[in-house]
Amino acid sequence: MISPIALKRWVAPLLCLLSFGAEAQEPVIPVQLVAVNYTTLSAELPAKIDRITVKEGERFKEGQQLVAFDCTIQRALVDEASAVFAAAEKSKAVYKRLLELNSTGTLEAEKSGWDAAVAQAKLNSARAVASKCGISAPFAGRVVEQKARAHQYVQVGQAILEILDDSVLNAEFIVPSSAVTTLKPGTSLQIMVDETRKTYPGRIARMGAKVDAVSHSVKITAEIKGDFPELMAGMTGKISMAPQ
Repeated sequence: MISPIALKRWVAPLLCLLSFGAEAQEPVIPVQLVAVNYTTLSAELPAKIDRITVKEGERFKEGQQLVAFDCTIQRALVDEASAVFAAAEKSKAVYKRLLELNSTGTLEAEKSGWDAAVAQAKLNSARAVASKCGISAPFAGRVVEQKARAHQYVQVGQAILEILDDSVLNAEFIVPSSAVTTLKPGTSLQIMVDETRKTYPGRIARMGAKVDAVSHSVKITAEIKGDFPELMAGMTGKISMAPQ
């Protein structure tokens, strides 16, 4: 996402530039490359981190375990709930047989069934908690930042890893709201990246749904057409397009 500071830095000169678009031969607009998929992985239970399997900058595959927690207590609770459930099921079967032999009442047999259902629910709950003892990658990508360390105790919701998928990058830029009528999805453009000093083909993929009331601007997202391994999220440059 484009930061508010970058927005202020870009919009002022951009407004001046496009205000004199009739005199300028080719408007040049600041742009930033962003990853399509990016997220921050957080802890879903309070626990101590046992290990983090990737380091900053390293690549990982979709489904790969990135973080493992010390879940000795959680696994013990699963074992306990499993034993209680097994006993409840055994009792349920006994009461069912006794009811068939008219050796017990219907209420006792039904209660054994309810006890087994409660035990099953508690076992499912314990298993659900234990399933949070590791964090797997939701997509293939790279680690941007490691926000916690092995052997550190974390709380629910505490950030651990910031990751992104750099296989597909978009270019985000800001234009005055007055330019919305001249731009549309599918419009071709050239993306000049400062870090590589190269120009890449792109096209407008989508336009912002709201005009910023302060800057009177709209965010535009463009797709980069082609595979360019040298590009990285966070790179900056300029968008070049023929004057409308």
